[in-house]
Amino acid sequence: MPDLLRPGLRVLFCGINPSVYSAVVGCHFARPGNRFWPALHASGFTERLLAPWEQEELLALGCGITNVVERATVSADVLTAEELAQGGRRLEAKVRRYRPGVLAVLGIGAWRTAFKHPRASLGPQPETLGGARVWVLPNPSGLNAHYRPVELARLFRELRVAVDGRVSFQG
Repeated sequence: MPDLLRPGLRVLFCGINPSVYSAVVGCHFARPGNRFWPALHASGFTERLLAPWEQEELLALGCGITNVVERATVSADVLTAEELAQGGRRLEAKVRRYRPGVLAVLGIGAWRTAFKHPRASLGPQPETLGGARVWVLPNPSGLNAHYRPVELARLFRELRVAVDGRVSFQG
């Protein structure tokens, strides 16, 4: 799954890993039921609801997409701690190279495991990664039933407001 990336993005959204469906169709967060695109729109990152195949439009908005682990799976829970740690090292190098303002990791468990922060919580993190501020959001997969769409939109909106400079970014 190719990254959607260019130097100097405002926000680099980082999924855990691509779904098999996304890898087959070649678009990030493409699996039916994934709530990434609706959360982006509802939070104000996009003016309209983008379809996964319109992902390139994010670059013009200063946003990009990557993943911690490159391997596509049916579910992220089959990834090993070592895969996440190796992916974390690759991600840090990528962030150093492309220098986004904020790295938004979409999955608290992936952040905790890949970067050895077992007590991390959602929202801005006290540490940076590769020079970028870090913000952790819930995994938007439809398989993650812990967060309803309205809650995802609220959490994504908190990030957008912080990135837009309307509030102080703690982290």
